[in-house]
Amino acid sequence: MDWIGQIHGMFQMLYATHARTGEPYGAALPSTSLADLDQATAQASTAFEVWQASDAATRAHLLQGLATALESERDTLVTTADAETGLGMARLNGELDRTAFQLRRFAQLVTAGAAFAHVDDPAVPGLPPAGHPALMRVRVPLGPVAMFAASNFPFAFSVLGGDTASALAAGCTVVVKAHNGHLHTSRLVFALIQTVLTAQGLPAGVVQMVQAEGFEIGVALIQHPRIAAGAFTGSTRGGLALQQAARERVRPIPFYGELGSINPVLATPTALALGGEALAQTLAASIALGCGQFCTNPGLLVLQRSPESVAFVQALVTALQAQQPHVMLTAGMRHAFDAGLVAQLQAGARALLHEPVADRAPRPALLEVDADPFLRHAVLRDEVFGPSSLIVWYDDTAQGHQVLHAVGGALTVTLWGMSEDTPAHRAWVRTAASVAGRVLFAGVPTGVAVSAGQQHGGPWPSSTAPFSTSVGDAALDRFLRPVAYQDAPAWLSACQGQPC
Repeated sequence: MDWIGQIHGMFQMLYATHARTGEPYGAALPSTSLADLDQATAQASTAFEVWQASDAATRAHLLQGLATALESERDTLVTTADAETGLGMARLNGELDRTAFQLRRFAQLVTAGAAFAHVDDPAVPGLPPAGHPALMRVRVPLGPVAMFAASNFPFAFSVLGGDTASALAAGCTVVVKAHNGHLHTSRLVFALIQTVLTAQGLPAGVVQMVQAEGFEIGVALIQHPRIAAGAFTGSTRGGLALQQAARERVRPIPFYGELGSINPVLATPTALALGGEALAQTLAASIALGCGQFCTNPGLLVLQRSPESVAFVQALVTALQAQQPHVMLTAGMRHAFDAGLVAQLQAGARALLHEPVADRAPRPALLEVDADPFLRHAVLRDEVFGPSSLIVWYDDTAQGHQVLHAVGGALTVTLWGMSEDTPAHRAWVRTAASVAGRVLFAGVPTGVAVSAGQQHGGPWPSSTAPFSTSVGDAALDRFLRPVAYQDAPAWLSACQGQPC
């Protein structure tokens, strides 16, 4: 569809909701119109001409300034985000710290030259294939990026989150589609960004923001001819639709979507015999953490039938009963959580712990199913976003590998009990690596470090681009395109990968 096609529902006012009470929260906010969207992308496009040519010091100064500004408005931002999401002050303060850390880390990376890495391939006399002209392979920014904020991270994966930070470090401008689950938080952060841009003498278009009800504005943004790439964190359904919209453009663009994941945890009977009680406590806390509203929530437990596994499950049920999840982000997510559990039960799963309640805060759930039905029914492999997990029982190693392969793609696979070098353990690692972008051998998948070695992205349906990551240093690479300069003049060669 053309970006100026039939777009409906984009002209009403927007109303925020208090997460804990369900009552209206704050003043109504204006919705983005098509004219507003066009203006935002025009500003981002104009600013890109300036920002793509910026040096490392300018980019680092902006990223550091944004981190400092976030911290300076901590009390207001965290209080507002808590009212809109119900995530709690401690969690949100930690998330704001992570967001500031991400911004400063990308400032360090760009200062160290990560955005300007190049390959200098001097000329070799003679004819091909041995001989070749002088070549310099550099990377250039893609252009304005459409960034889609996530519901469950009002700071770290939102207006000023990792996608925005990495795109800015790469030399791209950004148009953020803010999430309606935290309208006022997003507005406050965007105002803060504009203040920093003005103070540093940078164009307002370096970061722009749009907001509206419905899916249409997202399609209009990703299909706008000025947009050069998209970055998304959210549901598989939403990501798939936006990916399709990006492909249907007259000029298709890259779309980096981090989507749903059920993150299998496979534990050997030996591992459970050595530390089953402690592992049950750790896993229960991970399942209920943040009310289960994490893309790395351990939603699938793959266990071989054994006395050790049965004892572990009994301990896990007890540990989950003691957990007290907070309210879910939205009423829609709360409804979807219940519906997801019902769908699993209808597909043959059995409830070990399932206490339906009418409150916005759900109770933890633990279901079980045998491997054969799990392999037959695709609905059992769908993500249930919330504090729940599904146990899949397998009888032999071959069937266990079938279960992991059936997942298709996940952000993480956790393997407990693989400390010894054996052919069987090597086979498990190969299977896990074929399914996931991150394989853990200790701990639980919740918690994603922002570091050089991180990979947050895996095979479909966990992400649309499994070769990329949305967390960590390599996130910057998504927004840079390689260009080879052949027989470049001396002045261009002297730039050594820096913008000219």
